[in-house]
Amino acid sequence: MKKYLYNYIDEIDNLINNNKINKDIIDNHLIKISFFQHERLIHLLVTLFYAFIFLIFMGLGFIHYIFFIIDVILLIFLICYIIHYFKLEYGVQYLYRQYDKMKKDRK
Repeated sequence: MKKYLYNYIDEIDNLINNNKINKDIIDNHLIKISFFQHERLIHLLVTLFYAFIFLIFMGLGFIHYIFFIIDVILLIFLICYIIHYFKLEYGVQYLYRQYDKMKKDRK
């Protein structure tokens, strides 16, 4: 998804720089923003789920040390999901700035 998002960002940046923006591109851009917002929401929920499971296993680790091994694995996944989520977040925020620039340049 990250690659798709950043390829789309590059495509729109090229259109903006070449002044090839029209109403259809702006409307399509709004649709893409809503798709990426949905994707971002799903990744936020998955990240929160991993954080919750991580905390559960951390608590279980105080009962038996074997749970700390699972906790370390969950921590690695959690860090990867947080990094991925923030890349999606920054990408979607950049789409907002592109939309503002497209509306401003169109006037």
